[in-house]
Amino acid sequence: MANRKSTNPSYVGYGMLTPVYIMSLDKLPKLNTGAVVHQVSEYVYDDAAIIACNLSQWGVPSGMIGTAVGDDLLGHHVSDTLKGMGVQGNVRFTKKYKTPLEVNVSDKKGARTYFWQRSEEILNTLDTASLSLIKNAKLLYVDWYDGDTHILRAMNEARRHNVPVFLNFEHGHQHPDLLRKYSGLVTVCQAVTDAAQLGKKQAMLGVARKLINSGIKTAIITMASQGCMAVQGDEIIRAYAPKVKAVDASGAGATFSSGFVYGYLNGWSLEETVRFAIAAASLKVTRSGLEMFPVSEIKGLARMVRIERMVYRGDRFRTIRKLLTLPPNSPLMNNPLVKESQKLAQKILPKKKVERRKIKRSMVE
Repeated sequence: MANRKSTNPSYVGYGMLTPVYIMSLDKLPKLNTGAVVHQVSEYVYDDAAIIACNLSQWGVPSGMIGTAVGDDLLGHHVSDTLKGMGVQGNVRFTKKYKTPLEVNVSDKKGARTYFWQRSEEILNTLDTASLSLIKNAKLLYVDWYDGDTHILRAMNEARRHNVPVFLNFEHGHQHPDLLRKYSGLVTVCQAVTDAAQLGKKQAMLGVARKLINSGIKTAIITMASQGCMAVQGDEIIRAYAPKVKAVDASGAGATFSSGFVYGYLNGWSLEETVRFAIAAASLKVTRSGLEMFPVSEIKGLARMVRIERMVYRGDRFRTIRKLLTLPPNSPLMNNPLVKESQKLAQKILPKKKVERRKIKRSMVE
């Protein structure tokens, strides 16, 4: 349920606002052919807004500073949706352009093809948005693809009020000048590399080392179905995503960010936060839309996440041990709902095949 209290938002997202339609089908069709759509979902994009809506569903006071939307039916739908979710902030309307629209097509394998309307005219409206929500926030979220000058304005405002910044950097770390510019303003950085998404460990470690050496306190390297790696100081958590039946992968990355922000705002350890983030994203892909699973159910799957611990010393990564379950003294284990939610995990996790061997009977039996 959305948090309706008129308290200052703990989380503030900054970025693009657009309605999105998600079409789920079995398989993407070939050129000049079609496919049957099984389900159509609609909600508000981009990632900053998704996270605000997700956190609001988990009871976290959230706010959104976004681009202006058209003074039309779609624009007012965006505003009404955010208000209905309990997300704070004023949605601004303009008659200069129509509300931009995004359409995503997802297949059962988790592949996603998207079509979006995005222009400098729209992104420039971020420069006139009020930043007042940032002052009392506990975390500001920005996306690097919303534009260098636009997000720097919000990031500098956050620094002025000692508000930590979560930057979704994606492939932006490949630009050294941007990394140098952002590193002093960012507390948590989420990045990706194509090679890491294929499970190549050295690519993952290389990006993590680059981010940490730049001065960023917490670096997260996401690897789609391969899980993620999170580095904080000399502590490293490598989490493996549980195998689930994917229905709609749209918003999975933002849901991971939502889970990480949730743990961060609650003061959890790095391991607990990563477990929750991976579990939230894994559950999200099992159904269409952005109606979030309850926190208790996510915690249940979080306990099943396979973890590998490492340390970063002498500019090298060293493996410590692998953990299959949460430690007994973890705060996540104190909630009785966690045990009940194991039933959900058992439903979505694939069944293990039991190996049966033929036993020859003795000749003298």
